[in-house]
Amino acid sequence: MKILVLNGPNINMLGIREPDIYGRVTYADLCRMLEEHARRKNVELEIFQSNHEGALVDRIQEAYGVCGGIVINPGAYTHTSVALLDALKAVSIPAVEVHISDVSAREAFRQISYVRAACLCTISGHGVAGYAEAIDFLLDRGGGQP
Repeated sequence: MKILVLNGPNINMLGIREPDIYGRVTYADLCRMLEEHARRKNVELEIFQSNHEGALVDRIQEAYGVCGGIVINPGAYTHTSVALLDALKAVSIPAVEVHISDVSAREAFRQISYVRAACLCTISGHGVAGYAEAIDFLLDRGGGQP
């Protein structure tokens, strides 16, 4: 199976941005960790990050017929983007929402997730390990066809 790992705005700043909340693992470290996990699980992985909503929508659409699962950390777009929700619904690829921090214990506006309505589950507050958990969840579930 091929899984798309999609990261929204500021995820590329891991290790720099608010390390007391997001930790000191860098984005490069996260990508390496995910590639190693995918190799162990015999999964093809594509990792994409953008600070631009339209680029994320485009990448979701491009995954149609190609990827059997999506792991998405929409960053701040979690709380604002109907466009990401609509893209996920349009492609109907099994998706898991991931957040490094425990968004349920943070500011009130972070309690709102538009993308959650198109995801099978949400993994929040498990740090960067949540990404591997999301991949495993999709594998256990069987994911989509590609």
